[in-house]
Amino acid sequence: MNSDNDLQIAGDILEVPHLLQPPREHPATVAEFVGLARSIAADRSQWAHLVRYDATTRWYHRLRTGPGYEVWLLSWVPGQGSGLHDHGRSSGVLTVLEGALTERTDRATRALPAGAQRVFAPGYAHEVVNDALEPAVSLHVYYPGLTEMPMHTSPHCEARTAPRAVTA
Repeated sequence: MNSDNDLQIAGDILEVPHLLQPPREHPATVAEFVGLARSIAADRSQWAHLVRYDATTRWYHRLRTGPGYEVWLLSWVPGQGSGLHDHGRSSGVLTVLEGALTERTDRATRALPAGAQRVFAPGYAHEVVNDALEPAVSLHVYYPGLTEMPMHTSPHCEARTAPRAVTA
């Protein structure tokens, strides 16, 4: 007989350590980095008191680091943007915490309202802009930690200059 009821586990499954994943102290998969971003976003006490707005440049603050990743908090007043760039060898998760942002690539323009998340792979080129009339706040998780942010001149993502070191 082959039915779902034929499979039974004898004994205590928790006594079979090789079948269990050890709990992780830090995220290691894309899903875990997305979960980290969501948990930080949900707990305003971790970030709201740190936010500053600067009319002359985008404001940023490194919120957290872990083995192989960084978490950055950014604010955007109306009209501020990142310029067209990629993140070198880093992957990332962008989460809009407050307000709204616009993401532009050579293929599409996307509205990113509060709560929106974007996951991107190494070399993904985009521009993020606050096209709204209100300030915005975003959370960025980079893994591995961000070491370069090459800028691009065209929507076809041709590098303009050699990669430069960045802080966010």
